[in-house]
Amino acid sequence: MRNLEMNDLQFETRSFLLCFHGKIIIKTKFMIIQNKRLLEIVLVVAILLFIPFIAMQFTDEVNWSLFDFIVAGVLLLSTGLMCELVIRKVSKTEHKVTLCAALLVVLALIWIELAIGIFGTPLAGL
Repeated sequence: MRNLEMNDLQFETRSFLLCFHGKIIIKTKFMIIQNKRLLEIVLVVAILLFIPFIAMQFTDEVNWSLFDFIVAGVLLLSTGLMCELVIRKVSKTEHKVTLCAALLVVLALIWIELAIGIFGTPLAGL
């Protein structure tokens, strides 16, 4: 009887270790996916900032300063990271979509205000 208990104990220990090991693997894969999304956000921001940089090489219509690139980068990156935070923390899909859409509307309004000044703030046309 004692030998049977020892075998049961060994089996339970192996099951726990396999289960524990499985959770580590799942968590690691989940973390890689999350970090991959962060890398994608940074790459999208870099590509979007590269568009006006290339346009500046071919035309005088686009005239961005270093400050313009910094402000645009901060706006785009912060919006992307806030959307990522919403995706990670909010559970309902409808709320995720609504919050991310609201963040994109805020980004568009700030971008338009900085570009042409629709609200007439001192930041207009920077």
